Amino acid sequence: MKAEDLKNSILQLAMEGKLVPQNPNDEPASVLLEKIRDEKERLIKAKKIKRNNKESFIFRKNGHFYEKVSKKGEPVCIDEEIPFDIPDSWEWCRFGYVVDFSLGKTPPRKELIFWDNATTPWVTISDMVDGKIINCTQENVNNYALEKSFKGILVPKGTLLMSFKLTVGKVSILGLDAVHNEAIISIKPFIDNNNCFRDYLFRVLPLISQTGDTKSAIKGKTLNSKSLNKLLIPLPPLNEQRCIVNKIEDIMPFIEEYGVDKEQLDKLNSEFPDKLKSSILQEAIQGKLVSQDSNDEPSSVLLERIRNEKERLIKEKKIKRNKNESYIFKENNHFYEKIGDNEPECIDSDIPFEIPESWHWYRLGEISFITKLAGFEYSKYIAPNITNEGIPLLKAKYIKEDKLLKNFEHFIPKELSDSLIRSKVNKRCILTPYVGASIGNVILFDGLYEAHLAPNLAKIVMYGSISEKYIVNYIKSPFGYLELTKYMKSTAQPSISMAALRDMLVPIPSLKEQKEIIKRIEMLFEILNI
Repeated sequence: MKAEDLKNSILQLAMEGKLVPQNPNDEPASVLLEKIRDEKERLIKAKKIKRNNKESFIFRKNGHFYEKVSKKGEPVCIDEEIPFDIPDSWEWCRFGYVVDFSLGKTPPRKELIFWDNATTPWVTISDMVDGKIINCTQENVNNYALEKSFKGILVPKGTLLMSFKLTVGKVSILGLDAVHNEAIISIKPFIDNNNCFRDYLFRVLPLISQTGDTKSAIKGKTLNSKSLNKLLIPLPPLNEQRCIVNKIEDIMPFIEEYGVDKEQLDKLNSEFPDKLKSSILQEAIQGKLVSQDSNDEPSSVLLERIRNEKERLIKEKKIKRNKNESYIFKENNHFYEKIGDNEPECIDSDIPFEIPESWHWYRLGEISFITKLAGFEYSKYIAPNITNEGIPLLKAKYIKEDKLLKNFEHFIPKELSDSLIRSKVNKRCILTPYVGASIGNVILFDGLYEAHLAPNLAKIVMYGSISEKYIVNYIKSPFGYLELTKYMKSTAQPSISMAALRDMLVPIPSLKEQKEIIKRIEMLFEILNI
């Protein structure tokens, strides 16, 4: 349950008379209504308020609720309107019967005569902190505005305010003399000993206001004077109002504390699956998820297999020989890298974490073929030949949440795809965006259909039977992502160069252990439903 829901549940109990016990010695609410009626008559005679000829009075008779509107009107049963039961010592009344409320104004915005040299606080909804005191305002009006728009009358400090437009039911108490705009009403109870009724309304109006007959406005829902007047108020005796307010004030700090704890818990719960997933992947690529087997094929055999495959592809002219080929090895507890004919250099500072002795570090470009669709190829060949059918162009935006979406928008003729062999995608490979917010959304393409790379998407074809699934999970791991983005250019559109992608360090176990790692990862993800 959210803190707001818990708060509303407590307020609902309060309005039903279930939050504090009733005291049979308390003066009933019917006496309070009589006092309100007498006070209103006094104010009418003093010409401080006008008589409402359509004033409503609700009373209970034979277990039913009736409403009499004006002196000449006949009582009408309103049982269907009554939202819930209240104690016998309470009464139902209309908001407009028990309080006098006033709407504010906004002086003409374009006329500086109302706004120059302004010092009088002018309250808008943005100044109202729900359930708090307003001690300052973002805007002021001047003395001219006070006289012309507000007849020189300030709303006194301590007055209850409520928004009824756009944001309906936000309540605050004025901490200073001020005026307010037309989206807010200032509320003055007719009878209010020591702000008792004000404080009761302060607590229950946010909930009661939501039951009003709202109208649609351009920017949201809004109440009007008529619907405000008709709001049904459950009225307890004054002494019980005080008890209810005290009880709510005692409870509210615990609700606020619960809200903070609940928010933190929700955040932890929402983040937990991803964090758990990341932890599993991190353990996996550090060699901590499955045990090493000394009988496994050593990495030197895997390296030889990779070299043989690359030699074959070079002879078939499918790739070019790299004169600056990298080889990483460990000697005397230090890591060295030999590039081409150069002398080996220590790269201890580049190694991101420890791996088992049977594993080996490689540059991604040495164990895979990495390519993209060149910019000139796209502008010269692809763009002029885009069609509505044929070979789909794979875009970075299609890669989301470990899946390749197939809502393809652009296609090219098959003969064009066949002529651009390097960027054609027709067999098992890894796809990863290298430009934009999608960097790191790596997936495995199954090769079950033919497609073609669009700009901003790279393909990685592994050598030597290295598991593509293992590489995908490595890139998704926290360290793998850091290695992928190590040289990312943080411009308006973040990007990774092909050179940086090829330079990425990858820890490689034996082929058997790669399969065991994948099996363990998939099993844990299934068990944990992540």
